[in-house]
Amino acid sequence: MNATDSESENFLPVLTHAALSDVGLRRANNQDALAVVLAPNEEGWRRRGHLFLVADGMGAHAAGELASKLAAETVPHLYAKSRTDSPAEAIGQAIVDANTRIHEQGEANSDFHGMGTTCSTLLLLPEGAIVAHVGDSRVYRLRGDHLEQLTADHSLYWEVSAAAQARDASVPDYVPKNIITRSLGPKPTVEVDLEGPFPLLKGDLFLLCSDGLTGPVTDEEMAALLRCLPPAEAVQSLVDLANLKGGPDNITVVIAQVGEVDTELSPTAEGDSASPAISQRGWIWLTGSLAVLLGLLAVVAWYLSYKNLALIAFLVDIFAWASTVSQYMTQTPSGSSPDMRERWGEGPYRHVDARPTAQLAKRFAEIAAQVREAAHEEHHDRDWQDCHRWHAAAEQAYQRGKFQDAVREYARIISCVMAHVREKGSS
Repeated sequence: MNATDSESENFLPVLTHAALSDVGLRRANNQDALAVVLAPNEEGWRRRGHLFLVADGMGAHAAGELASKLAAETVPHLYAKSRTDSPAEAIGQAIVDANTRIHEQGEANSDFHGMGTTCSTLLLLPEGAIVAHVGDSRVYRLRGDHLEQLTADHSLYWEVSAAAQARDASVPDYVPKNIITRSLGPKPTVEVDLEGPFPLLKGDLFLLCSDGLTGPVTDEEMAALLRCLPPAEAVQSLVDLANLKGGPDNITVVIAQVGEVDTELSPTAEGDSASPAISQRGWIWLTGSLAVLLGLLAVVAWYLSYKNLALIAFLVDIFAWASTVSQYMTQTPSGSSPDMRERWGEGPYRHVDARPTAQLAKRFAEIAAQVREAAHEEHHDRDWQDCHRWHAAAEQAYQRGKFQDAVREYARIISCVMAHVREKGSS
């Protein structure tokens, strides 16, 4: 198990991040890997931004562990070395090249033959967030009241769900959830999905995770914990919840939360009114209207025998129409920025309301009660004063309808008990 939590204030944006990887309850070794590479200075931020990566390895014995480790080491290295000016092209090519290396190593050793790994990468850049993705490890964004899934799973289950335009509950039970349709390593070539750029807003929180989290934990539960807890507490709470729900797989969670954003560098964020595209459309409307008026003036002047005025109005009218057509042909698509030369992908693909409900708070209350009861039955002797205080605060918040506060306190009870269980287990 490893965890990190740090905050950088050397340059914009201020960024708080935390990461945690856990073996789970049913696996002998951890085949997940992660990488967090922060830009060392402002020039590095402007050129390559911050990089976050989660990889979930697949393969017998140590093969999956090796594949994910290679992805976590190779992708950031190749991305940093790339000479292309486009971060999206650089990260895409880095993943393609990492696939080649993993495949070649698998082919060279029979023990590693067919090994593979997912690879989900997030770049936070002045122009926004860019996601590069292969497999079923996911990237989410929490903004305000909504948790959005920015990646589409490369899995049989997701493809059946997408083809039927169905939610998870509508997909037949016989469709397996663990069959991956795309990964790094098994084949000599791979297709990488690019998503974004997604403009950054202060407070945006990004989550990268392996399916050890998304399998047992629902999007609504993840959204509630991300909204209620700071990143360092949230990563631990998410891992604890996945383990309490069986911990069937390795669990890896990476969270990055954006603070202040450099408004001179970042494109206008979604939902803002001062969109560059709106100003351009206004210019098109202005020049178009002027062209129509000049045309009318030319006709009226010619009819009244003011031929010189008619000629001048006609010539200026041609210029106005030319300007209108030129602006129309080169306008920036609605909702984007002139700095965004391209827009990749179709994400977000799914979203849930992140506001905790009474039902969700009750669910966390039941889990907290179960872990406390189990700890007492196992005669775990310790001072539970903090847990009693959190429980009282949670009950009071629930009665007042403050379900976000209730979920936060129940989550802290769960993590407190789980930390004590881990301590006892390792002693």
